[in-house]
Parts: sequence; C-alpha cells; structure tokens
Amino acid sequence: MKHALVVGGTGMLAGVSLWLAEKRYHVSVIARNENRMNTLISRASSPFSITPLFIDYSDENRLRKEMQRTIKQNGPPQLIIAWIHSTGRNALGIIAEEASKAGGKNGKLYHVISSSTNLEEAVKSVEIPVGCLYRQIQLGFVIENGDSRWLTHEEIASGVIEAICHDKLLHIVGTVEPWDRRP
Repeated sequence: MKHALVVGGTGMLAGVSLWLAEKRYHVSVIARNENRMNTLISRASSPFSITPLFIDYSDENRLRKEMQRTIKQNGPPQLIIAWIHSTGRNALGIIAEEASKAGGKNGKLYHVISSSTNLEEAVKSVEIPVGCLYRQIQLGFVIENGDSRWLTHEEIASGVIEAICHDKLLHIVGTVEPWDRRP
C-alpha cells in the first residue's frame, strides 16, 4: 500500500487526508488535537487507513522518533504534504530526512506555504534530501464581489489536491495579487 504523510491533516488539510485515504493510501497524520483526529478518522471510508501521530512538531526529538515509528509500520511515504508553522523551524527538514533515510527516494514533498511567504526563502530554509522532489503550494486569498477573503478549508484542500494531481513545481491556490487587496 502507498504511504502518505500529512502534517496538519485534521484542520485545513483534512479534505486532503480523506482524499488520499480514498485513493488507497495509508495516511499518517501529524496533529495535536485528539478530537479533530477522531472526527477525521470517523469520516474516513476506511478508518484503519489513517495512522494518528499526536506530535507537537516543534519537539524535534519526538518528531524524529514518531517519523521512524510510522515509517517502520507503514513504509517510507511516497507523498508528504506539510503545512508547518514557524514554531517548527526544523520540522520539514527532519520529516524529509527521515523519509529519505528510510528509502523514500523520488518521494514528493508538497510544502504548503502562506501568501506572505517568500518562495525562494522557503526553499532555502529546508534541506531537501537528494531524490526528494520538492513542490510548493502557496495559499492566497479570493477576491469576489469587490471584497477579498481568505480561502476556506474546502478551497485549500481542493487546491492542494489539484496541485498533487497536476504535479507542478509551484501551485497557487486563490490569488496572491494584488497584494494590497489581501484581507
């Protein structure tokens, strides 16, 4: 069975976690909130296709151990979808390193970043292992009826799924321009 890892997979990426499970992936989900994880698992067509990983990814030692555990249990992830806040400075690098060490060559890493993130700096901030295919998904905003708003969780999940299906180096969900129109 194919293995995917979703960081933040119970919140705005919940739809991505469920979609991957429907596509016959075993999905390891890094999250902190047990209630949201239970809700996610109850919504899955096959609850056993989701492995919960309750980790605060800023705890680097625990993150490394949990990555090793889920890789031992489910194999190296072929797909990593990661929305990581600034509190997890080294989390993405640790996740990519552990996947690569376990034989996850040619795996794809989709780095979900905010509209204000500098794309070039985001790439420089992560040490991408050889053989890991790095992709960026930048979340923007929506302009409608003369107003602007942030993306909904459903729009974010749909955009991330589209990025996975089309496998572009950069995929923008919504718009990031004009910058002065952001909510």
